[in-house]
Amino acid sequence: MPKNSKVTQREHSSEHVTESVADLLAHEEPVDYKRSVLNVTGETWDKQKDGDEELEAENRPAWNSKLQYILAQIGYSVGLGNVWRFPYLCQKNGGGAYLVPYLVLLIIIGLPLFFLELAVGQRIRRGSIGVWNYICPRLGGIGYASCLVCFFVGLYYNVIIGWSIFYFFKSFQYPLPWSECPIVKNGSVAVVETECERSSATTYFWYRETLDISNSISESGGLNWKMTLCLLVAWSLVGLAMIKGIQSSGKVMYFSSLFPYLVLVCFLVRGLLLRGAVDGIMHMFTPKLDKMLDPQVWREAATQVFFALGLGFGGVIAFSSYNKQDNNCHFDATLVSFINFFTSVLATLVVFAVLGFKANIMNEKCVVENAEKILGYLNTNVLSHDLIPPHVNFSHLTAKDYNEMYRVIMTVKEGHFKELGLDACLLEDELNKSVQGTGLAFIAFTEAMTHFPASPFWSVMFFLMLINLGLGSMIGTMSGITTPIIDTFKVRKEVFTVGCCIFAFVVGLIFVQRSGNYFVTMFDDYSATLPLTVVVILENIAVAWIYGTKKFMQELTEMLGFRPYQFYYYTWKYVSPICMAVLMTASIIQLGVSPPGYSAWIREEAAEKFLFYPTWAMAILISLIILASLPLPLVFILRQFHLVSDGSNALSVTYKKGRMMKDISNLEDNDETRFILSKVPSETPSPMPTHRSYLGPGSNSPMEMSNAPNGRYGSGYLLASTPESEL
Repeated sequence: MPKNSKVTQREHSSEHVTESVADLLAHEEPVDYKRSVLNVTGETWDKQKDGDEELEAENRPAWNSKLQYILAQIGYSVGLGNVWRFPYLCQKNGGGAYLVPYLVLLIIIGLPLFFLELAVGQRIRRGSIGVWNYICPRLGGIGYASCLVCFFVGLYYNVIIGWSIFYFFKSFQYPLPWSECPIVKNGSVAVVETECERSSATTYFWYRETLDISNSISESGGLNWKMTLCLLVAWSLVGLAMIKGIQSSGKVMYFSSLFPYLVLVCFLVRGLLLRGAVDGIMHMFTPKLDKMLDPQVWREAATQVFFALGLGFGGVIAFSSYNKQDNNCHFDATLVSFINFFTSVLATLVVFAVLGFKANIMNEKCVVENAEKILGYLNTNVLSHDLIPPHVNFSHLTAKDYNEMYRVIMTVKEGHFKELGLDACLLEDELNKSVQGTGLAFIAFTEAMTHFPASPFWSVMFFLMLINLGLGSMIGTMSGITTPIIDTFKVRKEVFTVGCCIFAFVVGLIFVQRSGNYFVTMFDDYSATLPLTVVVILENIAVAWIYGTKKFMQELTEMLGFRPYQFYYYTWKYVSPICMAVLMTASIIQLGVSPPGYSAWIREEAAEKFLFYPTWAMAILISLIILASLPLPLVFILRQFHLVSDGSNALSVTYKKGRMMKDISNLEDNDETRFILSKVPSETPSPMPTHRSYLGPGSNSPMEMSNAPNGRYGSGYLLASTPESEL
């Protein structure tokens, strides 16, 4: 014991001692009672094992730099949804008015829960399984559920990367292969492919050339070999990026996170120079304030916030677990959350600048086609020349002139107007044709790019951006699987990563059959939404109500060097759980109200048709939800009834100075004895017990043990009732 310690000084002093227990502990050297008589778990101390555990904690991989870590979190959170989901929701739910509920929910739900996941990962330095086993063993199923959801999402998400790879390689030709309908020979006559003529060139290329899609989910149609090869390439890219853990994936993030921003900025500059771009942006951000009162708008905004930040997947926790413990994760949470928001707004500007240009092109095409119809009616005397305003010039017909002519004809020929088959050709109607997901990326956007000068260059850039956005999110999703499994089961990183990718590729073959797109829709709609909502609610409850918000805030203060705002205390404890519970209820109601179905492409009609899932597909759908949620009750039951170990017998009570002071720093003076001796005040012995000599940590003196549960693992104990004066 150090010569200047309070205990040593007291041995040579007759003065009355008044120091508190906290003072004593603050000045004593750290003592590991696992190696002394205070090993309350009954476990024999294994010096070699203990040394290995400490060495493992010290040798945990770490990010090369703060920039690499931030780019990894941005690459994970900023994904395909920012480009093809957010703009659609913005247009559908009130334009600029939608940004208000989104931003409000980002602040009261997204940011606090994102900060919570970053904090627990950084504090405990384990993947999702280890983190939730530590915080609340009975809720340890949270980590396993997260892994399952990551697996389901990774299965179909990589298929989308495969589609992007296919389009990327098809872009290296001029003209682009989806710019015109193919010509087929019917005997000696060359005619346009009927399916393409009845839809459009880009729609035909997507459904027939790319997917070769069947008419329903029940018609398998066999494997699409082109998409199978692209899926193999996609999983190979993910495997190579992940094989060395963050040492390899971190380097990939420099390109995969930054390149999409370069492309988006280039597309924005190019898009603003296109005719009609301003029309698209004005239409996008014209606020429809009445939409803000619609509960459905708030539900969809909350869902988008939830998935945009990657909450509940485990990827956020995995990435933050490689940080140093003094890293300012509050700054990281705020930075990444708002970069994600501004990326969505940037992508929305790009999308609607390009769609505004496309709408003008389509509107002009509509005007030309309908003007030819009117000329035919004039030449056959179906319409009188008197109906045409004198200033109208058919050789240079503008949209304004056509609309004026259209209104005159509709007024005069009111009884027989429908028989003429004329379209209004309004720009507003074109802009209101909302598209999302694959319809936006592989149909609407590709069609717009065919009208760009140097269209192959822009197509290559666009699909390379989609590949990188998808790859960044896939790395985070796969980290949500590999990090907790490797941490928990100590498997070899390289072997497990390669095995996981091979297994996922084999299972993912279901998505590259001719009906595969329908399975992608099923997994996207149902495999993650409800299970992840439950996972995040339980994460919030585990930290705020079981582990304790005050205790968690105290640990954050110790870890960060400053106390987080009280705003987080109230959002974690009250606001976020309530909001997430409302979101879960709304999601369940939505599932009940909207019959599960999908949009099928009917070849003979060259059009989409909504179909309900057959019985066997409904069974798969329900199984996905149950399987992803199953670890939550299963682990709880197994640990509640002690059918499996909760890990408490593998953890010793090891008091280091910082940990001990953390737990007692908020105690009142008269509570210190209770903290050391027991949890229940009635069990606390008299502050001045009978005289007993201090025999030191090497003594064989028996310890007074109690069966009262103490601490998170329920290992009750009482220290020897030794008064301070006898120390």
